[in-house]
Amino acid sequence: MVDWRQKVRILLDYRPALRERTGVGEFVHELARALARRGPDQVTVLSASWKHRPTARAEIELAGARIVHRRVPVRALTRTWNRLGWPPSEWLAGAADVVHSSTPLIVPARRAARVITINDLDFLAHPERAEAEMRRDFPVFVRDHARRADHIVVPSHYTARMVSEQLDVPPARITVCPLGAPAWAAGVADFRRDVPSREPADPLLFVGTVEPRKNVATMLEAYALLRQRRADAPPLVLAGGIRPSMSGVLARLGGGPLAGHLTAAGYVTDEQKQALYRRARMLVLVSHEEGFGLPVLEAMTCGVPVVISNRGALPEVAGDAASPLDPADADAIAKEMERLLDPAAAASASARGLARAGHYSWDRCAEAARAAYQTAIAHRAGRAPSTLVRAGEVF
Repeated sequence: MVDWRQKVRILLDYRPALRERTGVGEFVHELARALARRGPDQVTVLSASWKHRPTARAEIELAGARIVHRRVPVRALTRTWNRLGWPPSEWLAGAADVVHSSTPLIVPARRAARVITINDLDFLAHPERAEAEMRRDFPVFVRDHARRADHIVVPSHYTARMVSEQLDVPPARITVCPLGAPAWAAGVADFRRDVPSREPADPLLFVGTVEPRKNVATMLEAYALLRQRRADAPPLVLAGGIRPSMSGVLARLGGGPLAGHLTAAGYVTDEQKQALYRRARMLVLVSHEEGFGLPVLEAMTCGVPVVISNRGALPEVAGDAASPLDPADADAIAKEMERLLDPAAAASASARGLARAGHYSWDRCAEAARAAYQTAIAHRAGRAPSTLVRAGEVF
């Protein structure tokens, strides 16, 4: 167990949560919420952007945390942080005992322990799939920053193994902090229990950024095969922002037999996402690589069956709630989608998913992160980590 009696001043890099919150933004926001409500720590979230700041709703949800907003050009700040190690975070948000970066690159600090987050290393193996900072800076600096960081947080045991092997990081310097499901998911599961029958218009669902790593092209090929086998197959909704590199793929694959059956909804709010999960027949996420795969946990917590690939952390997260598939095998994916259209198969998968989802929570994530902070602080001070009580999710 973590000793919560000792007050720790925690500074969290909140930049990914300022705009459309994808998995990294959800992690930062929900971790801050969980840490703030546990106490007695001083939790500060650093919001740095020229255009964006936390929404009124986010500020309510972060009650108990100290929000520091700095109106600065975020791209310029990111470049100087990554390349020059300047300015120190103390200049922007005051003194802290530990500074937790939401990326694999260190947020500079003069005295605070420095923790980084590595969600996956796909940007090393496939830089062509990455964009912006992830493509420009992560491959160049990640090894050096992983070496200099006082501790590393990852979302899964799969990612922990990749970091240890590919970046030559000792396992003792890595802590696994599995993500949690949103609080609204339980209400969606209740709705689905109360309204168990599915309608023809209830969709198959993909949730996530539409990008090459998510293997959307093969998923659409599988959906086309499903429609060849079953003319009454439900529509497919893609819920997530679309990378420019994918617009041509969607235009090419979304026509022909899929015309009128495929909807690209773009980024969806929490309310819109809840509405989709209430009626979804299944979630399909057959990515080439996932460091965790938060939509799979969301779907399982909502009681939605999941179709997953056998890559990355997806089999680890889903456990026995899904049968992992080769992401290159469109025919196998189509057959699994067809199988889960059977009400009995769907009900069984839903029950297994609900049971599996019970293993995850943001409170557990916060406890593991807090243990990582204690270890980082000890490392910064030159003390042996073995003198600390460690959480059970240390890799």
